[in-house]
Amino acid sequence: MRFAKYIFLTLLTMVVAGTAFGAPRDIYPDPSQAHADLAAALKQAAATHKRVLLDFGGNWCPDCRVLDIYLHDPSNLPALKAGFVLVHVNIGHMDQNLDIAERYGIPLKKGVPALAVADAHGKLLYSQKGGEFESMRTMQVSSVSAFLAQWKPGRTAAAR
Repeated sequence: MRFAKYIFLTLLTMVVAGTAFGAPRDIYPDPSQAHADLAAALKQAAATHKRVLLDFGGNWCPDCRVLDIYLHDPSNLPALKAGFVLVHVNIGHMDQNLDIAERYGIPLKKGVPALAVADAHGKLLYSQKGGEFESMRTMQVSSVSAFLAQWKPGRTAAAR
């Protein structure tokens, strides 16, 4: 059992680092797509009565990769799909899409990944201002579960 756990953790680390099966897939699209992706997400959210979950980060960021794994974990994927339209905003090396980060209250100097939640009209409901998920590699999948539950549609919470 210990050996199986060791193998699992080793493989997870390799996948996150991008060394397991060739180059890692790009999570964050080209930075030039961010405005169009956000507009499409807002349109989709309005049509489906969902919220927009903006994930600010970069493909170079191991913690961003772990966040993506946790978001798509079987324990979180149903809540993600039911309540949110996910938009990956590529911030380059902290030098791209700064206008979107500023509009949604994300202080990039605190680190990435950073999440913001907006309603279907683009109104900010929440933004991570303190680097809450910056050390995602040391966090559990349940931290993402709690976040999704807190910000799912139907819950009214003041913007922070």
